[in-house]
Amino acid sequence: MAQTESSSSPVGFAATLAERRALTNSYATRYIQAAKQEKTLILDELCAATGWHRSHARNAILNAARLKLAKPAQGRGVKYDADVVSALKLCWTILDRPASKRLAPMLPDLVPVLRRHNELRIDDRTAELLMSMSAATICRRLAPHRRSSGADLHLRPGSRLRSELPLVTWTEWDHSRPGFFEIAVVRHDGGTMSGRCLVTVAATDIATGWTENRTIRGIGQLPLALDEIVRNLPFPVLGLDCGNPGTEIDEVLLRWCRQNRVTYTHARPVGLGSHHIGQQSWRMLHTLAGEYRYDSPGEQALLNEIWATLSRLTNYFYPQQRALTGGGQDGSRRKRYETATPYCRTERHSAVSPEDKAILGDTYPRLNPAELYRQVTVSAARLHLIAERRTPSLATCPTSSAS
Repeated sequence: MAQTESSSSPVGFAATLAERRALTNSYATRYIQAAKQEKTLILDELCAATGWHRSHARNAILNAARLKLAKPAQGRGVKYDADVVSALKLCWTILDRPASKRLAPMLPDLVPVLRRHNELRIDDRTAELLMSMSAATICRRLAPHRRSSGADLHLRPGSRLRSELPLVTWTEWDHSRPGFFEIAVVRHDGGTMSGRCLVTVAATDIATGWTENRTIRGIGQLPLALDEIVRNLPFPVLGLDCGNPGTEIDEVLLRWCRQNRVTYTHARPVGLGSHHIGQQSWRMLHTLAGEYRYDSPGEQALLNEIWATLSRLTNYFYPQQRALTGGGQDGSRRKRYETATPYCRTERHSAVSPEDKAILGDTYPRLNPAELYRQVTVSAARLHLIAERRTPSLATCPTSSAS
């Protein structure tokens, strides 16, 4: 009788766990609905096919027949909600959209400043999450907001190397000491290379990254621009580096350096890859000024207004990354980088006087980076509008570097 019943049931020996589970499931529904005698036959067949003990076979069938509620997926909770990401995007925008590795170290300083000025209205928990975000997390969260841009074709101060003998030497050149500047001069000629136009002088300190820009009527006013820049610096000028040998710019700078006992040197072009901390300021100069022609006193005043506001924003709040000398502690040659603002580098440098540090310390708490960013944005838009209305045909011409 048992053989007759088993002939209509699954046959063969279930060797693997998956085969035993499938066989048990195939018997489960029939076992629940069967009478006592049929249940006995089903258990005999299951024990013969699996080698199980009778009690284990019974429990396996009952467990397979029991309805199981599907458990919801145990996914990870969202740690950084929309409020954190929104606050992160605001910080990123105010700092001119830096890379995540430059943004992450700045958040613990920037977030309290923005909250103090009521620019960032978030609770303490959101602020703690925002300040603790890693560079990798920041990169992932900001990925949808980043816009790809083409390569910058403008010459940057960072593509020069100070390798020639100085023309005037008053102080030994030292990149690690504040006071040694890269000088770049840009003509706002709208690409026409004809007629008189405004000229902007950009001076970037190599050790700290402190940058000052001034717009003048022509190269002959370059000494006036340098004098004004010197008065606004938190440390004295010890050396200038400019890559325009044999030009009018070179002659004017050389004369100024001799009069002020400042070391002056040239630079020679090198290949790609010699990055420098001044390149961010150079890029920002072209971005804010635009590729227009400027030649009026009103435009000069507006440009200098932009540079004055930009100086407080970039020098006190914008992070800059620079390579550190030497390798890792394990002797490897892997590059190490330090991220800090020009203000932080200046404030902690031993060569800067305590009086100058005190002035910087008094200025920093009064600055609102979000308000400074808005002022720069509005002034730049106004400048571009004036240029577009006056010379619409030149609006797309590239800006050239003075030679």
